[in-house]
Amino acid sequence: MRQFWPRLAATAAMAALLLTSLPARAAEAQIELWDGQRALGHIADLLKFTPRSMGEPGHQKAIDYIKAAMAKSAADAVLTQSFTAKGDDGKAIPLTNIIARFQVQNPRRIIVATHYDSIIKAYRDPKSPDAPMPGANNSASAVALLLETARVLSLSAKPDVGIDFIFFDGEEGPKSLGAGDPTWRALGSPYFAANLKTYYPTRKPEKAVDFDMVCDKDLKLQPEPSSLHSALPEVKKFWSIGSQIAPQAFSPEPTSYPISDDHTALQQAGIPSFLVIDFDYEPYFNTTQDTIEQCSAQSLEAVGRTLLRYLYTP
Repeated sequence: MRQFWPRLAATAAMAALLLTSLPARAAEAQIELWDGQRALGHIADLLKFTPRSMGEPGHQKAIDYIKAAMAKSAADAVLTQSFTAKGDDGKAIPLTNIIARFQVQNPRRIIVATHYDSIIKAYRDPKSPDAPMPGANNSASAVALLLETARVLSLSAKPDVGIDFIFFDGEEGPKSLGAGDPTWRALGSPYFAANLKTYYPTRKPEKAVDFDMVCDKDLKLQPEPSSLHSALPEVKKFWSIGSQIAPQAFSPEPTSYPISDDHTALQQAGIPSFLVIDFDYEPYFNTTQDTIEQCSAQSLEAVGRTLLRYLYTP
């Protein structure tokens, strides 16, 4: 009898393992390969291009950097969607969305998104409001999250669904001042949503998850109201996984206010979409102190490993 119960337990465990899909088992084997220090390295590289706002030399350098990193991660295609938007001064603003597609032949698609443009100046800085805004958390952190996730996916069995990593331009608005611009509106994601059939001619993506500001050392992620309305089952799934991986970082209590971000345009296009963000980033938010010193490899790993497991969870 002493041997019977361990064998029975082992048999049950084996049966459970066999019922799990091969890609999901591969994800569990690879999850610890998601490396927060590597992600911090991407943030450090992107900060070298500051300012990275539209029209600045660092903007194109960020585009080139993202495209090269995604190509190394064995994306089937790394595409750019170039267009112009009209600024408040009437001048044309050139923009570029970046779309890196994995398993491009798979008709089932998931969008994993963020923005890569940054605010041009640290308008909330009490001492230097006209200085360049580094954007380590508000811009570079979620780019790093996607780049590291793509790297780990390239080492694993592919999920049962195709993934489109989308790096939106112009999220900070036509003046690149974010909340400091009273006429703020995202630019890249609405354009992408308006031209959805370019990439999805017959079938919309099943869902989308958008990331922003995910490296805070005191990370606290709360469900966002419009996300709950648009993609309640997906929010529940993501937060359930996150609570297992990093319970201190995932709170079930929703934010008391909705947050507009790139997921908003995807929601309006009829794609169930949700936002993952820690919007409480005082006193560093949009100041010269939004630097890599405020970023945590552990926070990045908490979100990145949650995303990886989420992508393999039916």
